[in-house]
Amino acid sequence: MKIDRRLALTAGLGTALSGLTFSAARADLGDFLAGAFEGLDDFWVATDAYIYGYPLVTVEMTRRVATNVPKVDYAAVHALQDQCKLVPLSAWGKDYTPPQGTVDPAIDMKTPVRDQVNKMDAVEYFTLLAQLLKTNPPAAADAPEIARFAEIGLVPGKDFDASKLNADFVKRIPQVAYDRIMLQFKVGKAVKNTNGWVFDTMTGIYGTDYLNRALVTAVGLGANRIQDAVYPMSLKDVDGNAYNGSNKYVMHFAKGQTPPARGFWSLTMYDAQFFFVANPINRYSISPRQNLKANPDGSIDLYIQNQSPGADKETNWLPAPSDKFVLMLRMYWPDEKPPSIIDGTWSPPAVRKVG
Repeated sequence: MKIDRRLALTAGLGTALSGLTFSAARADLGDFLAGAFEGLDDFWVATDAYIYGYPLVTVEMTRRVATNVPKVDYAAVHALQDQCKLVPLSAWGKDYTPPQGTVDPAIDMKTPVRDQVNKMDAVEYFTLLAQLLKTNPPAAADAPEIARFAEIGLVPGKDFDASKLNADFVKRIPQVAYDRIMLQFKVGKAVKNTNGWVFDTMTGIYGTDYLNRALVTAVGLGANRIQDAVYPMSLKDVDGNAYNGSNKYVMHFAKGQTPPARGFWSLTMYDAQFFFVANPINRYSISPRQNLKANPDGSIDLYIQNQSPGADKETNWLPAPSDKFVLMLRMYWPDEKPPSIIDGTWSPPAVRKVG
């Protein structure tokens, strides 16, 4: 099959999508993409298969113990963590001794798993996915989607048949599939954008929404259900300009309008690569645990800037780097009754540039 103009379009998909605004209509977007790839049903199936498998290929396992006391009893926390066990389902409830493991020196233990996955070509990716599906069979609800993948050589329980993957566009599959995943930030029905903050309203409850499941994997490797925690992220101020430490910003909470969470909330500072930012007071996030100072009218201002706002305001200071940065608001056990971020009766206030 010869792909001429359409193949060129796939190469520019990332650029085309990056120009879309948050108000892009899903119907219009669908018409654009359908026209660009008319007659390439097997290409679409391949990108769908990539999206479906992304969480499995980049799987991560973690464990957490939540505490909410000023002085954490780490000995008690560690004792509880030591009781966590990981066993095969067949050994559940039985005595289990794990087999002696060996370290394969050929496995890259330094490059983050997600980066390794994102560098795979389509054949390498689907070969690994096929192997993983042998021991991690699809859910019954996935059957209609899985059946489509046979035409590109991906069948659960079998090795990947690369001969069924059209060589004319095999190099484009990973990038276009990843573009489709990241596009959900702008058009995903589960993603909410408000006051410069973006967050997913359906984390941990995906069903057959494979795009949203892949999005959460791509940006966070996983997340709690929204009833347990929600993670609004902000890359730009209220005027739509990227944050930069050469400026000064304020996040203002009206009286009684701090994040409604039954656990706790915090605002964390990250640099452009999502690493913590070194600063003179060793503060990487700010929360009520800092005994935030209220204004005379009961409101609270958080000062987000590179240099100290002054001794009288330093309690409410979240240090920023000298250049670009990203903010993340964490709300653990958010209220489900108004005001609530879950039902939309509360939203994070905009961050405003003040100098």
